[in-house]
Amino acid sequence: MLPKFAYFKGEIVPYEQAKVGVATHAFNYGTGAFGGLRAYWNAQEEQLYLFRPFDHFHRFLNSARLLLMEPKLTEDDLTAITVELLRKEGFRQNAYVRPLAYKSDEVIGVRLHDLQDEITIFSIPFDKYVKNDTGAHVTFSSWRRVDDNMIPARGKITGTYINSAFIKTDASNAGFDEALVLNVDGHLSEGSAMNFFMVRDGILLTPPVTDNILEGITRRTILELAENELDIKVRERSIDRTEVYLAEEIFLTGTAAQVTAVTRVDHRKIGSGEMGPVTERLRTLFEQAALGKNPTYKKWNYPVYE
Repeated sequence: MLPKFAYFKGEIVPYEQAKVGVATHAFNYGTGAFGGLRAYWNAQEEQLYLFRPFDHFHRFLNSARLLLMEPKLTEDDLTAITVELLRKEGFRQNAYVRPLAYKSDEVIGVRLHDLQDEITIFSIPFDKYVKNDTGAHVTFSSWRRVDDNMIPARGKITGTYINSAFIKTDASNAGFDEALVLNVDGHLSEGSAMNFFMVRDGILLTPPVTDNILEGITRRTILELAENELDIKVRERSIDRTEVYLAEEIFLTGTAAQVTAVTRVDHRKIGSGEMGPVTERLRTLFEQAALGKNPTYKKWNYPVYE
């Protein structure tokens, strides 16, 4: 389903008017940065809640700055634009918001400097990213995650995601729901486009931000929920491949993926082969927080409708 409207060149216009030329620098060279936010429809309150927009837009602007962009819009500006856009769309269902900063000149030449920047935003209805999100079957990818000294993995750089595309398509073509990716040092980094968590010996583990991972907002949310709400130790440390096979539970997190349970890795059963209790509890806590149903975390919910 296509959007009805988009923020483009400083104003909200019909989606059909938000067009770029084929010579646009970002289209040719991947010189863009993007973000992804979800808006959750709370039917009981008849309210659409943007989830952690300031945090998402802060990361988005940081990603743009990695590309030598100097955005004139702030996190508050981008939140206000997004709220206006969602009101025009009139969604009464869950939605996904995509902001994109890009080099807009129609020129040939590989560089980041001396180019004009633009920001565009659009939104679409959105539900599940991984269809089998309660029992995903994943594999280790033969592709490695890009290294920070090659392309900054902590930024959502458009060109970087060809790495994720190779990973995702090869896994899908081999019959898996998703893939796990190692970094150049051989440590577990991420899924194709999501962060990784596992429970081993009763401890919740996730790779550190120094292992070439995206600094995920959902990852940060899960860490906070686990520390506040669960009686479990939480550690950020490097994870070896063979540790994954010995995990009691595994799940993946991301704005699109939310909390996706993994029950098999390379045809090996994880734990009982069913979604584990820690994963199930965190899925519920996350859903309640995202929908604005937990007053403790209401700070994360930004209402769209007055």
